[in-house]
Amino acid sequence: MIQIEPNIERLMLGDALQAFPDECCGFMLGKETGDERILTDILIVNNSKEGDKRRRFEIAPKDYLKAERYADEKGLALLAVYHSHPNHPAIPSEHDRVAAQPFFSYIIVSVIDGKFDHLRSWRLNEEQQFEEETIIFDIRQKTLDFGLVPA
Repeated sequence: MIQIEPNIERLMLGDALQAFPDECCGFMLGKETGDERILTDILIVNNSKEGDKRRRFEIAPKDYLKAERYADEKGLALLAVYHSHPNHPAIPSEHDRVAAQPFFSYIIVSVIDGKFDHLRSWRLNEEQQFEEETIIFDIRQKTLDFGLVPA
């Protein structure tokens, strides 16, 4: 299971919307306890893919190293990679699967016609196939975002 803090979710969605019609990408950091990952920080990186960025993303090695150093400095774990799928669902492609590493969660944001549609998270299993992870959203924070007072 993955829990994404609301402010981190907003930054990720903002990156996806700003990058549209190209794919965006970045890292999410946090703590892992048992089967739960709590994502509390984000590092937005430039999509370094040469050519058409509407169907592919690439993270430069220097950005990966920067993310590792940032995680160490903050006392956090580098737990997830996110990217967007412009005008496609948040389902990993074969290219996504081949490029994936077993430890990371892969969060995909679907942006349809410049508007957020949905997001899903995936992780490689032992057969190197993606399995969907459950995302837990902070209901209390969502309620506060709409100006309602939680019970």
